[in-house]
Amino acid sequence: MDVREQLAAVLGTPDVNARDCPSRVILEHVTSRWGVLVLAALIDGTRRFSELRRTVGGVSEKMLAQTLQTLERDGFVHRVAYPVIPPRVEYSLTPLGKEAADQVWGLARWAESRTEQVAAARETYDGARA
Repeated sequence: MDVREQLAAVLGTPDVNARDCPSRVILEHVTSRWGVLVLAALIDGTRRFSELRRTVGGVSEKMLAQTLQTLERDGFVHRVAYPVIPPRVEYSLTPLGKEAADQVWGLARWAESRTEQVAAARETYDGARA
């Protein structure tokens, strides 16, 4: 029995609605504010840290580093550090990361396309509460 089979035997079938299901942590990492944006930024190919920081507006260096480390640990991002001066590090999506990026990119595009409708709904809601 391999590790996956052992995990499934212990945990049962993954259910994101179950309190202790590990899929919740994965979902949290992939759909976090910065996780979505980093995955989307890497969907077109490899980028250096500084490129990612410029692309993902508003992210601090610390948060970007933490997000990349989390996504790398989860198997979504591949990191390559080149032994040069100054140091050069590149990030790209793994095949698993590409799958995740495609999913969250669709959600991000949907959110962009519905911005006006959501703004109108908020105005209606706020007007009814005033």
